Amino acid sequence: MRRPKYFTPTEVSVHNTLKDIWVSYLGKVYELTPLLEEYKGDVLLKPITECAGNDISHWFDPKTKDILTHVDPLTGCIKYYTPRGRFLHTPPPCPHTDWPNDFGKPWWKDNRYEVGLLSARTRWIRIINTLTSQEQKLEVCSEETLDEILQRYLRYNFHAASYTWKHNGVNLDMSKTLSENGIPEEDEFYCGSPDCDLFSPSICLYFNDDLTEL
Repeated sequence: MRRPKYFTPTEVSVHNTLKDIWVSYLGKVYELTPLLEEYKGDVLLKPITECAGNDISHWFDPKTKDILTHVDPLTGCIKYYTPRGRFLHTPPPCPHTDWPNDFGKPWWKDNRYEVGLLSARTRWIRIINTLTSQEQKLEVCSEETLDEILQRYLRYNFHAASYTWKHNGVNLDMSKTLSENGIPEEDEFYCGSPDCDLFSPSICLYFNDDLTEL
């Protein structure tokens, strides 16, 4: 079974335009661009577009995974709680015979829009190419294996798979996560300070054709 792809909140946040809109909620990431194209011009899209690139888990009940509800003080009826205003696929406050409710699943229950999982915790690491002395700092998902982190790193080194990945001189198991490989978290006391880079774990890459031990 194929592993789901993990995303950092930063990666989600860059998809924040009408032509490229992602949101996250309840631990998952969704691309809603096709939804906006299908309902282009609908005023009920506004609360969604206003939250483009953000996490909207606070819209939902984590137990039912449905929109939060409340008791309407005027009618005494249970209704969806939408403080930002009514949005697409939520019923009108009062019954309307002209409300089109033949859309099937509401968008927040439609798996077609799901693109992956939101990382519960991200980590900063330094990847050092010992052949070229180039260093790259990456924000990665704590749930990712080293093989998946390698895929992130390919944009900086297309031949990254031709290297042996080590931490403190020990070969890393590319099928395991950073924690499973015994790589500690960065020191939270220094994270965000000018010295943060100095306290981020480092991974050294050794070119496989270079047999020199450093």
